[in-house]
Order: sequence, then structure tokens, then C-alpha cells
Amino acid sequence: MNRKLARKVAKAHGVSVKEVRAECQAAIDHAYVKTNFYAGQVPHAGATPTPDEFIAHAVGETKSRLKNDSPRKN
Repeated sequence: MNRKLARKVAKAHGVSVKEVRAECQAAIDHAYVKTNFYAGQVPHAGATPTPDEFIAHAVGETKSRLKNDSPRKN
């Protein structure tokens, strides 16, 4: 997870950056208890994706979809 993003989230919620990362990882771990098709699409080195792996995948997918959905110029 981008340190700047983690700091913003932490500040907004009055918690530490460490707690933000821990909560993100807990949410990801919970989603992987019983994975579904979409959860299985996120590439990861370990048993579950890290917040960094998850966010990188989400950003890449979003950029790809925005690019594919944008109106084409003639």
C-alpha cells in the first residue's frame, strides 16, 4: 500500500499506519477464507494477496476498464 495513501487513511480515521495496513490485510484474508472467481484473479506470491498486491491489481484493472470503455475518436 502506498505509504502516502496509508497515512491519509490513518489520519482520517485517527489510527496508525500500521493499523491501517493490518486492517487491510485482515479484510483480504477474510475474503480468501472461501474464495470466489473474482478473488482468485488477484495475483499474489503468498497464500493471500498483500495490500500492495491487491491495490496494484485493482488499479491495473480500473485503468484497463477505463481505457476500454472510453469513447473512441474518429
